[in-house]
Amino acid sequence: MHKLATALTLVLTSGFLYAQESDPVIESLEAYFDFAEYGGATISAEQIPAGDWENFFVIDARDAAQFEKTHIPGAVNIEWRQLLSRRDELPRDQPILVYCNTGSLSSQAGFALRVAGYDNLRILQGGIESWQHKGGFDAYRRATAPTAESQ
Repeated sequence: MHKLATALTLVLTSGFLYAQESDPVIESLEAYFDFAEYGGATISAEQIPAGDWENFFVIDARDAAQFEKTHIPGAVNIEWRQLLSRRDELPRDQPILVYCNTGSLSSQAGFALRVAGYDNLRILQGGIESWQHKGGFDAYRRATAPTAESQ
C-alpha cells in the first residue's frame, strides 16, 4: 500500500506528469481498483441515523467562503485540494466523512486519501446540497419512517 500511496502522490503533485503504459503508477492504481469496493466508499444521508453523526470526523471540503456561508454543524473545513497534504490532521481511529457541494470534488479527494491508506473514509453522496434536501440530520428518520401506504 505504501508503494501505491507514493505513486499516487507523484501523480497528484507533478502537475503535467502523465503515466506511461508500463508505468508503476498505472500498475499501482490497477492493484487498488482490484480491491476497491463498489460505490467508492460513498454513503448517503439516509444511511446515517441522527445519533451516529457524532461518531464521524466530518470534513467540509469546500472553500472557506462556502463553509462560512453554510456547513454541516461540527464539520471541519479543509479544502479538497489540501486534504492529502493535511492528512496528518485526520484520525485513523474514527470514521471520516467528507463532503462538498454535490460530491464530485470530495470524491476526488476521498479517492486520493483512500489510495493513501485511509480505509475509514466515506464520501457524502450528493454533498451538502443532497444532505439539506433530504432533511439534514433527520434524513435517516425521514427515509425509514412508515408511510401512509405501508400502514
